[in-house]
Amino acid sequence: MSDRRAEPEKPLAPRILALGDAAATVHFAAQIAPDVHARVRAFCAALAAARIVGVEEWAPAFGSATVWYDPDQIAFAELALLLAALARAPGVETPDSALFEIPFCAEGDFAADLDEVARLNGLTAQDWLKNFVELTLEVYMLGFQPGFAYLGVLPEALSVPRLATPRPKIPAGSVAVADSMCAAYPYQSPGGWRLIGRTPAPLFDVTNEGRPALLSPGDRVRWRAVSRAEFLALEGRCGADDFRIEE
Repeated sequence: MSDRRAEPEKPLAPRILALGDAAATVHFAAQIAPDVHARVRAFCAALAAARIVGVEEWAPAFGSATVWYDPDQIAFAELALLLAALARAPGVETPDSALFEIPFCAEGDFAADLDEVARLNGLTAQDWLKNFVELTLEVYMLGFQPGFAYLGVLPEALSVPRLATPRPKIPAGSVAVADSMCAAYPYQSPGGWRLIGRTPAPLFDVTNEGRPALLSPGDRVRWRAVSRAEFLALEGRCGADDFRIEE
């Protein structure tokens, strides 16, 4: 009987899909995983360096990136060949990401679901929070709202399912978890994620033309638990640069 170990599976070749007549999606994999996200980020870096005529902008997602282009300047068939080549062998280093330490308060009504989240994981609320603040999470993508950053991946021991019935109103700044992801709501909205705290950080600032969203895909985030008094002291008195601790 051979003791030869199985070789690791090679990643699937990316697929290039037309999205209307002025956009294309480069699909790497249908999963949320660090290695897949690394491929997406490397592709976006290569795309930025390639400066393809007719390409206007792009946005990364969990396992894909969508590219918008001007069909009067480049045809889809030509663009698809260029994108496929970049996706297979980007040849460009992924740019360094910024590290943010963002305060949040997990007291009282700010953390309406914390006890249940902890219970579902067989922990006390204190132990769940202790494990949570030790994590360094990565921004996988922005979506749902301007500045709504999907952070992951939570370990299985801290993961919980979404609420069976979404709330009609989630307060702005709410920090929440669902499945293996974490996020904070920039604006009041409906939502089905479980609330474990609230942050005073400005998650989206329309007056900041250079960087309206606090977080960008690839950035890393550590959450820092603060008291309600510190939350109130910071609320409305802090800017994006107050939370960046490393480039």
